[in-house]
Amino acid sequence: MNTEPSFSHARAYLMEAGEICLQIDHDLIDRLAGELAALRARGGRLFLLGVGGSAANCSHAVNDFRKLCGIEAYTPVDNVAELTARTNDEGWDTVFGPWLEVSQANDRDAVFVLSVGGGDIERNVSVNLVRGLDEAKRRGLRIYGVVGREGGYTKQIGHVVVVVPTVNFRHVTPHTEAFQAVVWHCLVCHPQLQIAATKWERTVPEAKR
Repeated sequence: MNTEPSFSHARAYLMEAGEICLQIDHDLIDRLAGELAALRARGGRLFLLGVGGSAANCSHAVNDFRKLCGIEAYTPVDNVAELTARTNDEGWDTVFGPWLEVSQANDRDAVFVLSVGGGDIERNVSVNLVRGLDEAKRRGLRIYGVVGREGGYTKQIGHVVVVVPTVNFRHVTPHTEAFQAVVWHCLVCHPQLQIAATKWERTVPEAKR
């Protein structure tokens, strides 16, 4: 019989999360907020790229950047029909690069990658991100990201890329995808970016908070 306390994994995992909070580059997140404020000021668009759980994070982040910060933001993963048509007709590796091309992405815009590995040709991991970043680079876009461990291609060529610290190699993916959300939520409530209040804070009387 397993006599180990049932809370042991949860406690260890959350302690790891706390350690990441202490180790993550806070100054770099503030710098990213400044970059996004400049993007908004010049009328640029923000294109979020990610796959798997990070794709779901992209959809959520697009909502927050648009609604709370007034940034024109999009992600190709929101259009399942186009995503699957490109996958079916030209291959999975093509889903981001041509999408940026059709969007007429230009040097006023930026891409924001949410990814665990950040794209890696040699390991054949998220090659579609690599192709998308190559297209973004050709078009002069700023490149941002929140990635895990070594950061892959995103970290290599990006302008401002936050790497989620590795505190336990067995939990790189869950911590990275979780901290993508922590970082973008930090950004959308950042005083340099937030222009609209979230509803809960507007509707609950201060005395009851």
